[in-house]
Amino acid sequence: MLNITTKWCAQNKIKMENNKIAVGLDIGTTKIVAMIGRKNEYDKIEVLGIGKAKSLGVKRGVVNNITQTIQSIQQAIDEAESVSGEKIKDVVVGIAGQHIRSLHHSDYITRPGADEVIEEDDIENLVNQVHKLVMLPGEEIIHVLPQEFKVDSQADIKEPIGMYGGRLEANFHVVVGQVSSIRNIGRCVKSAGLSLEDITLEPLASASAVLSQEEKEAGVALIDIGGGTTDLAIFKDGIIRHTAVIPFGGNVITEDIKEGCSIIEKQAELLKIKFGSAWPGENKETEIVSIPGLRGREPKEITLKNLSKIIHARVQEIVEHVYLEIKNYGHETQKGKLIAGIVLTGGGSQLKHLRQLVEYITGMDTRIGYPNEHLAGDSDDVLSSPSYATAVGLLMEGLVKCEKEEYEEIVEEVIPQASTTIEEENNIEEQIRETPQKKQHKAKVKGKSFLEKFTERFKEFLDNAE
Repeated sequence: MLNITTKWCAQNKIKMENNKIAVGLDIGTTKIVAMIGRKNEYDKIEVLGIGKAKSLGVKRGVVNNITQTIQSIQQAIDEAESVSGEKIKDVVVGIAGQHIRSLHHSDYITRPGADEVIEEDDIENLVNQVHKLVMLPGEEIIHVLPQEFKVDSQADIKEPIGMYGGRLEANFHVVVGQVSSIRNIGRCVKSAGLSLEDITLEPLASASAVLSQEEKEAGVALIDIGGGTTDLAIFKDGIIRHTAVIPFGGNVITEDIKEGCSIIEKQAELLKIKFGSAWPGENKETEIVSIPGLRGREPKEITLKNLSKIIHARVQEIVEHVYLEIKNYGHETQKGKLIAGIVLTGGGSQLKHLRQLVEYITGMDTRIGYPNEHLAGDSDDVLSSPSYATAVGLLMEGLVKCEKEEYEEIVEEVIPQASTTIEEENNIEEQIRETPQKKQHKAKVKGKSFLEKFTERFKEFLDNAE
């Protein structure tokens, strides 16, 4: 149906505009980034403006100071607006933090009309059933992600729409988070004068930005090392299989350097970035860096070997935590083997010799993930940094949402005319009417995604809370 509509649009000089603007807002522990952009004629992302502010009210991905977080969001938004010249209203926000957990669940529905084909509504009924699962007190389901379906006795089905069957069953990956933490983020966004367009899990956004479809098919573990948390997302056969949030990130490494070398946090962060290495064998005992003393005190001399030993100990702990999650998923089994290995992204992935250490501990092929594949060729090199992977992914989510809404608007206007024209010219409208794809398309236009419904419920909650 999409091809027919596109054909009609082309014949009648109607096209979908490519200048819709979206905004990704990455509320991290270290920094808050607002990225505004649109698609260019080559379907690449043209970043119009980026704003960055120090994140003062967030700890380990969770808001712990509403006022400071609002100020940081406003600062990032103001900077993005002044650079781009655009006014920002709607934002796609990422959610992470140590309160996020995931679980696997299987469920089924019995269809009343087994002699009718499975439609989008049937899948929606099944997913809605999963949304009714009883969670721990204070928790709410964020994502319900179908994996494989089973129709009657036929298993391992990726797309059941259009098939016949009485019993529709599926395995789900369910992502759960603390209601209070999610609502706090929503409150900060709303209080900053913004509208919450969508909410998505940050590891999924980062995965969109840095992983190829081939890697997702082969099996890959994305490790996003942020300031407060390390997020893990595992894909296999093109489907999300496992997510986890480790409550350690780059900030704990900085804290260890600060304590171990008896220096202030700012100096520890600079040491880590400029001279830090995850591999202690790289430095000699004679390599020394001098740190200025406070208020006329004598400068401190720190050996780079000691510095790398401190960093190595903490990084090793983080990587072992992540590798345990990868093993729990089933990487060591033949069916669950991650052929594409590991992709490191996030600000913490830029630590010197981290890739080699990860390969050494896990024995898996490892690369650094840069979000430059989806960016326009003339984009600033800074945007290709792994530290912006989540922001780029959130911007991509926003642009996909814009395109979907625009397409649905055009379809509602065009389909009656398109159908008439096609019937006159090609006499195929009758065939289309009989196909399950037509029904599927109607369901997609009529219905809303489950995350959209969650976001709407969330907006209602925020409005009622005032």
